[in-house]
Amino acid sequence: MVLRKHHNKLRKTVYKEMLRGINRLQIPKKRFCITKSPMEITYKKYGTTIYFSGSDGIDDTKGIIDEDKPIKLVVIDEATEFFDDGEGEDEFANIEATFVRGNSAGFQMLYLYNPPKNPNAPVNVWCRKMEQRPDCIHIHTDYRDVPEDWLGKALIESAEMMKAADEKMYRWIWLGEPVGVDELIYYMFSDRHRQKPEEGRQYDRVYIGGDYGQQNATTYQAFGLDTYRREFAGLNEYYHSGRETGRQRSPSEYAQDLIELTDHIHEEYGTRAFYIYLDPSAKGLREEIRRAVHSTSLDYSVLMRDAENDVALGISRVQKSLTFGILKIAPAQKNLIREMGLYQYDKKSIEKGKEVPVKEEDHGCDALRYAVMGVWKYIKRWLPVDTEEKQYEVDIAKKEMNEDGYF
Repeated sequence: MVLRKHHNKLRKTVYKEMLRGINRLQIPKKRFCITKSPMEITYKKYGTTIYFSGSDGIDDTKGIIDEDKPIKLVVIDEATEFFDDGEGEDEFANIEATFVRGNSAGFQMLYLYNPPKNPNAPVNVWCRKMEQRPDCIHIHTDYRDVPEDWLGKALIESAEMMKAADEKMYRWIWLGEPVGVDELIYYMFSDRHRQKPEEGRQYDRVYIGGDYGQQNATTYQAFGLDTYRREFAGLNEYYHSGRETGRQRSPSEYAQDLIELTDHIHEEYGTRAFYIYLDPSAKGLREEIRRAVHSTSLDYSVLMRDAENDVALGISRVQKSLTFGILKIAPAQKNLIREMGLYQYDKKSIEKGKEVPVKEEDHGCDALRYAVMGVWKYIKRWLPVDTEEKQYEVDIAKKEMNEDGYF
């Protein structure tokens, strides 16, 4: 039985992994009965079957049990999800109790996961607790334990490039070490990331992340997409704080301020299209911007896009963009530069095992995150190897090594 927390991730992950394992073991697929609905893989000679299920609720797995053919191995894939979206240790105990029933001997539970960076993350704490059990074996592997031809030279070279650029991030992403969480989120930001746009340079497309506040600051952070240099180059910013200035501006005024910013960038860089990724909660401002665009004769297009607000994923992507020198910030973005040295995790949240940014001095950083998320489909192509997607290949190979011939 192979379990993930959610049903909708089965087919593209663990089901695909099992088929990949059959290929790597060079076993002819004709020896198996492989079905997608339901997702099952049966070895014809002995009738042994691999089942796949999500664990949105304990009842999801109970109906699969065949008293005549008890489950001998339960694989929990991406164990971290059971702590993030489920009940963690209690849920694991219920799953074990469900499947151990009817087994006289030979039953095993196999838990697979990539350790979070924070040593206090619940899954890391649970793992240390499990290590105290006499029937538990903890095996830690990384990409160096896997045959090179399973991964490809490009992926290995990517790991070595990250090692040279940011050894701490390398130890976490590629070696799977819980290296700890720096309170300062963008600790890798330095003078090498501060870059004034080249005079006369043209940017056909500019991406603007916007964070809106009433008493708090409202800011627009503008970046140009440079596909030739493979850079996401900071160009300019707008920043207004009602609290600091003593004057709160209306959404319609903020909309006009955005048009003034795009006008300025259009004149300076010849931009033909602006993509605006706005704070998801700023629905009123969004409508005012639409009105302002429609009521103004512009020589360029302004396109509104939904900003992705996955904070943890967005921070990770900004960090990777900084680590590999893709993201640049212009001197004109002085408020963003100031915040980059202040944006940090709440220390108490780190101690509790879940990193939560302090909601202070974060407006420019939020706008930056929206812009990076919006343009990520381009940025990820410029990484030595897409460290987010290709890491999945490492995970698969590591699992196959760990599973020691089961699949």
